[in-house]
This record gives sequence, structure tokens and C-alpha cells, in this order.
Amino acid sequence: MSVSQALLSLALCTATLLPVSASAAEEYVYDAVHSSVSFKARHLDISWIHGRFNEVDGKFSIDRQDPTKSSFQLTIKADSVDTANAARDEHLRQPDYFDTKQFPTIEFRSTKVRAIEGGYEVTGDFTMHGTTRSITIQLMGGRQIESRGVRRVGFSTELRLKRSDYNFDKNAIGPIGDEAVVIIDCEGMSK
Repeated sequence: MSVSQALLSLALCTATLLPVSASAAEEYVYDAVHSSVSFKARHLDISWIHGRFNEVDGKFSIDRQDPTKSSFQLTIKADSVDTANAARDEHLRQPDYFDTKQFPTIEFRSTKVRAIEGGYEVTGDFTMHGTTRSITIQLMGGRQIESRGVRRVGFSTELRLKRSDYNFDKNAIGPIGDEAVVIIDCEGMSK
């Protein structure tokens, strides 16, 4: 065996022993069957109106070795709003609320991710009603399991948003209240 062949063999053996980290990210898609985006808002400041969005899509990438390389995306079809009251749902689709014809989606795109105890702190661009603002959420969870041959991971968060921050009609804010609580429970399936 020549010196060059010996060096090549040594290089190949060494390469097979090194950990592979080129593609450490785990890719997931939003599982609509096992996830939800719901909300509640005060009515006349005496009770809560609850609702949900029935059409949500998303994907996320988790790099457990370097969480700063992780990313999260969520897209909500605004006209899928559902408060269990058809007349109210139709009103919420109108220009004085979600204005779903002009603004068909509500979106979140992460710009910064860092690991925290029990999950991730995720900063990103949140776009609703034509306005984009940077928000930071605490995504709790991240436990991974395998079920029926599919890798799954789940997260949850709760955040408070002011409709006035997103250019909703200020005259319509009164009876419903400005602040809404948004609850996201998300399960992802490996691609």
C-alpha cells in the first residue's frame, strides 16, 4: 500500500467516525387534526367570547444542537374564524374587524429563536389586518415522540394582542374590548 493510499484510507476511516451535523435540523409540518388556534376576548368587560380558526397551516424546523438555527411559521386563514355563532362570524369577517377579503391571512414568521427552560423563546414578525409587528412568544414543550412510524413534537403558547396595534377599526373595539388572548396548541409531524 502506497503512502497516498494509506492516507486516503485513514481519512475515510476518520470521516466515518466523526458525528454528522450538516443537517441537524428536524423538519415538521403542522398537524391540523391535533392542533388548534383559539382566542377569547372580553364582551362589555363582563364576560368572554371564545372562538377559533379552523384553517391553519404551518411548518417548523428544530435544530436541537443549535436552537438559533430553528424556525417557526404559521399561517391562519382569517375567514375560517369560528365563534359557534354564524351571524357573529360573518360580522367578524367584515371590514370593521378582520376584513378577510382585503387581509385573507394572519401570519407569524420567526426571526430569532433561543432555547429556554422547557421550550423556546421565539421572536418573529406577526402580520394581521395588514400590519406587521415584531412579537416574542414562549413556546413551551418540544418533547419528541414516535407514533405509528411518524416522529411528532408538540408546543403550546398563550399571548395577548391588542387589536388597536393592528389597525382594527377603533370604533368597533368598544363592546368587544381591545385585547384578545390567543392560545396556540401545535403538534408537528415529521416531513
